[in-house]
Amino acid sequence: MRMLFGTDGIRGVAGDPPLDHNTVFAIAAALGRHLVKGHGRAQVVIGQDTRESSAWIADSLVQGLDWAGVGSQRAGVITTPAVALLARGSFAAGVVISASHNPWQDNGIKVFGHDGYKLKDELEEKLEADIFDLLHGRIPELKEVPAPQKLPRDANVTHPELLRKYVSWLAGNVELQSMRGMRVLVDCANGAATPVAHEVFRACGVAADFVHDQPDGRNINEHCGALHPQVVAAEVLKAGGKYQLGVTFDGDADRALFSCAAGKVVNGDAILLLAGREMKARGSLKNDTVVATTMSNMGLEIALKRSGIKMLRAPVGDKYVLEEMHKSGATLGGEQSGHIIFRDGEATTGDGLLTALRVMEIVGRSGRALTELVGDLKVFPQNIKNVRVREKKPLEQIAEVGEAIRAAERELDGTGRVVVRYSGTEALARVMVEAESEEAMLRLTDRIAGAIQAAIGT
Repeated sequence: MRMLFGTDGIRGVAGDPPLDHNTVFAIAAALGRHLVKGHGRAQVVIGQDTRESSAWIADSLVQGLDWAGVGSQRAGVITTPAVALLARGSFAAGVVISASHNPWQDNGIKVFGHDGYKLKDELEEKLEADIFDLLHGRIPELKEVPAPQKLPRDANVTHPELLRKYVSWLAGNVELQSMRGMRVLVDCANGAATPVAHEVFRACGVAADFVHDQPDGRNINEHCGALHPQVVAAEVLKAGGKYQLGVTFDGDADRALFSCAAGKVVNGDAILLLAGREMKARGSLKNDTVVATTMSNMGLEIALKRSGIKMLRAPVGDKYVLEEMHKSGATLGGEQSGHIIFRDGEATTGDGLLTALRVMEIVGRSGRALTELVGDLKVFPQNIKNVRVREKKPLEQIAEVGEAIRAAERELDGTGRVVVRYSGTEALARVMVEAESEEAMLRLTDRIAGAIQAAIGT
């Protein structure tokens, strides 16, 4: 059982364990010890989002890596998938400092291996053991974590060529001619996409206007970005036909959601349908299979089936979507939240900017509107309710919760779905109910959420 690593790295409130100086140092030192064993002289690339805590966390990481004999290069404010790409180059690993869609007070640490993939669970467990040994003085070489130090000037240098390499890679992975002259509105969430998106759209010849691209360290995700896709949708509608679509990223830009020209939100399920059909037509959708998650709507499964495409479901988390893609050989997978993974090229993780370019490429090549391309996706009414919990006790061990879930499934009897799970990054239980009847959907969601609240709610 991992205590530090969740479904998307390590997250918490910046300044509190596990994101205090001592633990961050130990995380970097444990990673460095592992890299030295496997690579000898190793270098790590470090990227970060726009939170005010990201700079000092980066300093602590550099200090811990240096103690382990590992060098580092800073890419500055850059997206998570950019670091994954860069790690595949001349680096032994990549580290991202970001809490994605979480509020500014939080932060996180994600690690990518030399292959550009997130670390496997078994390696995270080994690193955790080393981290706790370092923190408790059980490593002979380090009896006490050193206090934060002022780093030498060369340790703080940002390398702009790293961003240029990522921008060049993106531009080289799409058909630029099909999107020339498109006009889009882009919401950067005041996050990591801010410096990157400007460069990418310019390099691809896309006429883009930007909103929420003025980060101040505390406004990341604040009433903007992928948590609030209706914001960019409303702006697109207000522009009265000026834009062919709107794009909105989350804090670290590993996912994207969209708005059509009419101001309607287009989520990850619709993008999986759009991309799945296009890839099947081109012969690049291996095994005619798309991997989605337990949260993806039944309507997606039905629409894909009509197009001769099989849909597999993985647990929530792009890490687990990718695992199922490897097992099944699928070249397309993703989540309703906008994590889309394209494995018909070199991508190793969800990439919001790549997703945006691929969507624009498909729309531009077809000459049809985004809503027209996914217009036959009939979405079952779906309700998701979050319950803040004081502990994450296995749900099957809570009798009243189990009975509420079973009662809902009996009532739906194949005409809907119930998914109840804990968040991998927050102290939340998520209750999702799909049903043909909106009344039943709301009633059953409330009943299950109420049972959780009564048993373990805060």
